[in-house]
Amino acid sequence: MGMSFYTMESLIERYLTGDMQKTTVIVGGTGKTGRRVAARLAARGLPVRAVSRSTALPFDWEEPATWGPALRDAEAVYVTYQPDLAAPGSVEAIGAFARLAAGGGVRRLVLLSGRGEEEARACEREVESCGTDWTILRASWFCQNFSEHHLLGPVLDGVITLPAGTVAEPFVDVEDIADVAVAALTRDGHAGRIHELTGPRLLTFADAAREIAEAAGRDVRYVPVSPQEYTAGLVGQGVPAGEAAMLAGLFARVLDGRNAHLADGVRRVLGREPRDFTDYARETAATGVWNA
Repeated sequence: MGMSFYTMESLIERYLTGDMQKTTVIVGGTGKTGRRVAARLAARGLPVRAVSRSTALPFDWEEPATWGPALRDAEAVYVTYQPDLAAPGSVEAIGAFARLAAGGGVRRLVLLSGRGEEEARACEREVESCGTDWTILRASWFCQNFSEHHLLGPVLDGVITLPAGTVAEPFVDVEDIADVAVAALTRDGHAGRIHELTGPRLLTFADAAREIAEAAGRDVRYVPVSPQEYTAGLVGQGVPAGEAAMLAGLFARVLDGRNAHLADGVRRVLGREPRDFTDYARETAATGVWNA
């Protein structure tokens, strides 16, 4: 049934309080933020069910029949959507899922969203109107995209190509996103709130490439390309043409300068400054992921 975590102490407490059936569901529980949220909840002795297409209890956004079983006995849900909230059909899927969760007794939804995306805002409105408590996490570009996602290959090849020009981005560490998500899932005071999450400073992609190169001790540079060139490159790597065009169009829009400013969501929720890209690069380099 996906990944479920319990400790003896948490089971005893839940038995004494009559709360044995309640759990937190992590949709996208094997992803960059989802697996970290699940691990944090488990470390605190809280019952959590992490689901995705690859878990024993599967969850597939394209298969609504998988949603109900994944939500069984859920009190709170952390929601991530693949491939992106800008993808066709996302608004309808998020709306249907949110209404199903609310109708099934879920008391709290926490949606991972993106900054400056019109489609993401439409998905947010679906969650906000579903009839249960909600919190929106609007995150900037993940630092970990350079080490755990499609930009790892380019880093290893030494050339990062994106349709981003010279725009600056306040890269956010997914460790911070996970900490904020856990707070929103487990603490009062976050219902009806939109938390905008960024790192502590603006960097261009050329800046990010230089910091990665310095931390990893290898040659890494950034080369800006057009959306058309980026689409062709993704298709050449085996990405379906429709998804490649969607990603290229999304990147060209959100990396047009509209998000080149900082937000204070991490500090307001956690009472500390967000992690800096330099720290991310140094700690990631120490793992050896950029040594291949």
